[in-house]
Amino acid sequence: MSFHVLTHDQHQPPAEGDTSILALPNDADALTVPLDGVTRIDLDFPAFTDGRAFSQAYLLRRRRRFTGDIRATGDVLIDQLLQMQRSGFSTAVLKEGVDPADAQRQLDRFAHGFYQADAIHAKPHFAERAGA
Repeated sequence: MSFHVLTHDQHQPPAEGDTSILALPNDADALTVPLDGVTRIDLDFPAFTDGRAFSQAYLLRRRRRFTGDIRATGDVLIDQLLQMQRSGFSTAVLKEGVDPADAQRQLDRFAHGFYQADAIHAKPHFAERAGA
């Protein structure tokens, strides 16, 4: 699964009445929300110290098997991007004023994967390599 970085200006919030995009509040239970017809879920970081959206993304990807776009919005910092990707996010909307080139450099540092399993790769790196 690819990971995309958008600038604040490139992000379009859900239009009123659009049921294909779900803006999930931080206190919502990701295991019980209806996902029929949903193609994108926006998870908000009201502050970079509030990590509830990481748990929601992981649950949506691993337990609910959601295959659509899970988008991080709000107070998204560059140093959180790798963990967002590993938690199941597919898109991150950078907060206003953050340079997307800086974000891409952060992602490129670890382009070859991680040793541990995560929300996207169920097996650790060594097990995937051994099975190939």
